[in-house]
Amino acid sequence: MSTKKAARVSKIGMEENKATGEQGGKSPFSPSGIRQFFLEVQSEFRKIVWPGKKPTAGLTGFVILLVVVISLYLGSVDLLLGKLVSTVLK
Repeated sequence: MSTKKAARVSKIGMEENKATGEQGGKSPFSPSGIRQFFLEVQSEFRKIVWPGKKPTAGLTGFVILLVVVISLYLGSVDLLLGKLVSTVLK
Protein backbone atom coordinates (compact mmCIF):
# COMPACT_ATOMS: atom_id res chain seq x y z
CA MET A 1 0.00 0.00 0.00
CA SER A 2 2.78 2.43 0.87
CA THR A 3 4.61 1.71 -2.41
CA LYS A 4 1.53 2.68 -4.42
CA LYS A 5 1.24 5.90 -2.44
CA ALA A 6 4.95 6.68 -2.90
CA ALA A 7 4.67 6.03 -6.64
CA ARG A 8 1.65 8.30 -6.84
CA VAL A 9 3.40 11.07 -4.91
CA SER A 10 6.51 10.84 -7.10
CA LYS A 11 4.36 10.87 -10.25
CA ILE A 12 2.55 13.99 -9.03
CA GLY A 13 5.87 15.66 -8.26
CA MET A 14 7.15 14.90 -11.77
CA GLU A 15 3.97 16.32 -13.32
CA GLU A 16 4.38 19.51 -11.28
CA ASN A 17 7.97 19.86 -12.50
CA LYS A 18 6.83 19.44 -16.11
CA ALA A 19 4.05 21.95 -15.62
CA THR A 20 6.36 24.62 -14.17
CA GLY A 21 9.05 23.98 -16.76
CA GLU A 22 11.73 23.03 -14.26
CA GLN A 23 14.37 20.62 -15.50
CA GLY A 24 16.51 19.31 -12.70
CA GLY A 25 16.59 22.65 -10.87
CA LYS A 26 18.04 24.54 -13.86
CA SER A 27 16.63 27.90 -14.79
CA PRO A 28 15.09 28.00 -18.28
CA PHE A 29 16.67 31.45 -18.68
CA SER A 30 20.22 30.20 -18.22
CA PRO A 31 22.43 30.10 -21.33
CA SER A 32 22.09 26.32 -21.54
CA GLY A 33 18.30 26.57 -21.18
CA ILE A 34 18.09 29.19 -23.92
CA ARG A 35 20.33 27.10 -26.19
CA GLN A 36 18.15 24.05 -25.55
CA PHE A 37 15.05 26.09 -26.44
CA PHE A 38 16.51 27.17 -29.79
CA LEU A 39 17.61 23.61 -30.58
CA GLU A 40 14.07 22.39 -29.95
CA VAL A 41 12.65 25.19 -32.12
CA GLN A 42 14.97 24.18 -34.98
CA SER A 43 13.91 20.56 -34.54
CA GLU A 44 10.23 21.50 -34.76
CA PHE A 45 10.78 23.70 -37.84
CA ARG A 46 12.34 20.74 -39.65
CA LYS A 47 9.09 18.80 -39.13
CA ILE A 48 6.96 21.42 -40.93
CA VAL A 49 5.70 20.50 -44.38
CA TRP A 50 5.47 23.78 -46.29
CA PRO A 51 2.91 24.06 -49.11
CA GLY A 52 4.09 24.47 -52.69
CA LYS A 53 3.88 27.59 -54.80
CA LYS A 54 0.65 26.66 -56.57
CA PRO A 55 -1.50 25.98 -53.46
CA THR A 56 -0.10 29.08 -51.77
CA ALA A 57 -0.99 31.27 -54.77
CA GLY A 58 -4.46 29.72 -55.01
CA LEU A 59 -5.25 30.22 -51.34
CA THR A 60 -3.87 33.78 -51.43
CA GLY A 61 -6.13 34.58 -54.37
CA PHE A 62 -9.10 33.10 -52.54
CA VAL A 63 -8.40 35.20 -49.44
CA ILE A 64 -8.08 38.39 -51.52
CA LEU A 65 -11.34 37.61 -53.34
CA LEU A 66 -13.11 36.92 -50.04
CA VAL A 67 -11.85 40.22 -48.57
CA VAL A 68 -13.14 42.13 -51.61
CA VAL A 69 -16.56 40.44 -51.50
CA ILE A 70 -17.00 40.97 -47.76
CA SER A 71 -15.85 44.60 -47.96
CA LEU A 72 -18.34 45.29 -50.80
CA TYR A 73 -21.11 43.67 -48.77
CA LEU A 74 -20.31 45.60 -45.59
CA GLY A 75 -19.88 48.84 -47.53
CA SER A 76 -23.28 48.45 -49.18
CA VAL A 77 -24.97 47.61 -45.87
CA ASP A 78 -23.32 50.66 -44.29
CA LEU A 79 -24.45 52.90 -47.14
CA LEU A 80 -28.00 51.52 -46.98
CA LEU A 81 -28.27 51.93 -43.21
CA GLY A 82 -26.77 55.42 -43.40
CA LYS A 83 -29.38 56.52 -45.94
CA LEU A 84 -32.13 54.87 -43.87
CA VAL A 85 -31.06 56.71 -40.70
CA SER A 86 -30.75 60.05 -42.50
CA THR A 87 -34.22 59.56 -43.99
CA VAL A 88 -35.73 58.77 -40.57
CA LEU A 89 -34.05 61.78 -38.94
CA LYS A 90 -35.40 64.23 -41.59
